[in-house]
Amino acid sequence: MSLRVAIIEDEPATARNLRYMIQDVAPDSEILAILSGVGEAVEWLQSHMQQCDLLLMDIRLGDGLSFDIFTKMEVTLPVIFITAYDDYALQAFKANGIDYILKPVDEDDLKHAIAKFKRLRQPLTDTTGYEVLLKMAAGMRESPVAYKQSFLVHNRDKLLPLAASNIAWFYTANELVYAGTADKKEFIIDFTLEQLQQQLDPAIFFRANRQFIVQRSAIQEVDFYFNGRLLLKVNPPAREQILISKARGGEFKNWMNI
Repeated sequence: MSLRVAIIEDEPATARNLRYMIQDVAPDSEILAILSGVGEAVEWLQSHMQQCDLLLMDIRLGDGLSFDIFTKMEVTLPVIFITAYDDYALQAFKANGIDYILKPVDEDDLKHAIAKFKRLRQPLTDTTGYEVLLKMAAGMRESPVAYKQSFLVHNRDKLLPLAASNIAWFYTANELVYAGTADKKEFIIDFTLEQLQQQLDPAIFFRANRQFIVQRSAIQEVDFYFNGRLLLKVNPPAREQILISKARGGEFKNWMNI
């Protein structure tokens, strides 16, 4: 029996990689659709849900969180959530989630998640496995997530502790990552932006684009820019302009309105 899958992911490169990985780990699979947002997903599911077996969902989409789909309609399909954040696990399992994979996606993790789906659907009447997953997720989330509070940074011949709360923005260039502080200093950080994105509190820090992560308190003004983009004015000023793409503008506005 073929596995019919729909992917809900707003980053085209990530969606393509998921398509290729799914077809590698499950050669019997058929990708029915790649959907880029909440609205598009709702419209497609209303017409095609009965033809689909499994959903792969990113959590943060350009027009909201994928959980918004479940508030707009009843979704009866199981979901593998794929995200850069680890703070939505319990919410994901409550929303038909059978697994939760952190970005960047490892092919073995995806293979195990799809194998888990196949085990759970045979027989479909046996919900024991699903109930165990829910209990596991609840256990994982009983204590709050411990986000990174400080970094050890090099300063000449010393190592200094640098509080995350004192960092206005992170910037990457030439394979190095810099932390710009509120007192207008810069330090090299021994993490990639992808690693930082998983370790920092997403209520305080936002991944603006491929080069910047910004702290909420550093944002002084948001200007409209060309082609529907947003331009962030931060204090202290960053090395380059910090732009939010049109596709991620909705997510950024929701984040700022929290």
